[in-house]
Amino acid sequence: MISICIIVKNEQENLQVCLERLAPTGFEIVIADTGSSDNTKEIARKYTDYVYDFEWEDDFSKARNFIMGKASNDFIMMVDSDEFLTDINIEELKYLILKNPEAVGRIHRNNIFFREDNGFQAKEQVNRIFSKQHYRYYGRIHEQIERMDRKEYETYSVPVFFDHSGYDGSLEKRSEKSERNLHLLKRMLEEDGADPYVLYQLAKAYYMKRDYDSAVIYFREALTFDLDTRLEYVIDMVEIYAYALIKTKQYREALLLENIYDEFSHSADFVFVMGLIYMENGMFEKALQEFEKVVKFADCKVQGVNSHLAYYNMGVMYECMQEKGKALNYYKKCDGYQPALQGIDRCTK
Repeated sequence: MISICIIVKNEQENLQVCLERLAPTGFEIVIADTGSSDNTKEIARKYTDYVYDFEWEDDFSKARNFIMGKASNDFIMMVDSDEFLTDINIEELKYLILKNPEAVGRIHRNNIFFREDNGFQAKEQVNRIFSKQHYRYYGRIHEQIERMDRKEYETYSVPVFFDHSGYDGSLEKRSEKSERNLHLLKRMLEEDGADPYVLYQLAKAYYMKRDYDSAVIYFREALTFDLDTRLEYVIDMVEIYAYALIKTKQYREALLLENIYDEFSHSADFVFVMGLIYMENGMFEKALQEFEKVVKFADCKVQGVNSHLAYYNMGVMYECMQEKGKALNYYKKCDGYQPALQGIDRCTK
């Protein structure tokens, strides 16, 4: 019923774990190799007989559509080699697919990464399960699923959970990946003209390599379009744009995001970054209000936004205001967060 499709190149470090986790599902696994020079194909053949070579053409959609064509089942689950299955309810998944034969299933993905010795986790849902009779991929990079008849489609959540390590790694590794992405994204702009989603991905690629000034430029251009603020990528874009403005010390500019507060105040991550913006502008009372709001959210994307990260920032502000008792109280709520432990040490000396 379901074929798992993967495209790979020089992924020996990830592929072993990826396939070990997928093998017990019993689903067909079909792999396209786009030119590996390491042991990727040898590892792949330990888990499946369906390993194919595909000549790379600077186009992820072509590779994905190619491997979908090699699958013997109608329903496809597209997986990347840096995604590691953590949980799946196969019977429920099959039931949902049969119930939604022309819709797109959304897996749950937990992005795990480290920045400056601090660990982060960010949750999202990604469109990955669909019928190859009705869907294909388009776009050279950050490719999207599209109905063949170009009509809009419905989505549904599936009980499939992955950890994702693709945003992790050294700055050098992330910069190398970003350069590849930038090359393909700029080709897309040249070939297809300005598009807000492509501009958003360009900005994210620059942000990933810590070129925050360039990120701000592309985020601003993307935000000039008439955007549907309900779309996940638009919400994500606004939040990362806010961080890019903070990184480039454009604190007053960041305050302009107050004008769209009501449209995004349902997002814990947006409320949190507004707290940071107020904090950087020395508006401590407003910042404290935002952090008090965000800890009441049940869910967030970046782990800690609605808990220890908010409490830590409240502690920092109270410490700055020489209210060490209040600062200590908030630092103690941070559940062992290392910077908060340092704050406790300062406040108790």
